[in-house]
Amino acid sequence: MVHDMSYNTVSNVIATWEKVRQVKDYEHVVGTQLFQKFFASTPNAMTVFGFPKGSDPSSKDSLENPRFVKKAKWFIRVFIQMIERSLDMLGPDSELLTEILLELGQRHVRYGVDTSYYPAMGKVLLVVLDDVLDEKTFTPQVRKDWEEVYTALYTDMIEGHNMVNV
Repeated sequence: MVHDMSYNTVSNVIATWEKVRQVKDYEHVVGTQLFQKFFASTPNAMTVFGFPKGSDPSSKDSLENPRFVKKAKWFIRVFIQMIERSLDMLGPDSELLTEILLELGQRHVRYGVDTSYYPAMGKVLLVVLDDVLDEKTFTPQVRKDWEEVYTALYTDMIEGHNMVNV
């Protein structure tokens, strides 16, 4: 659960996200990398977003397809907002955050999201953070802190997801 994290862990994650926000056009840069790397690592997730099986999120044809671009922008915006809102609520609002994540997990069942997608996105997020942050910022300890925070977030979402399946 998100309320079981130390102050240092939360502080490190929030501070590094502030560094991400300093990247020029960070929502697009980070979001696009997340989108492409997630679908490259989890191609079966693309069908949840309405793409035909076997679509390539990095191909020129896909990137210029208006339907693809619209979905990509939506995915990017929603995911980046979810990260930012979650980080804003860590600490004093963590119990409320847990409730929101449980509900969000329940909602994702309707979208056809598989619980394996949550940790897959976490792995991709770490890769992207490593790509956009320098090694002085994204240290092994900070990486561990991000793993802990994101795991807590998706664990609550999976718990909500599983409530629907019971």
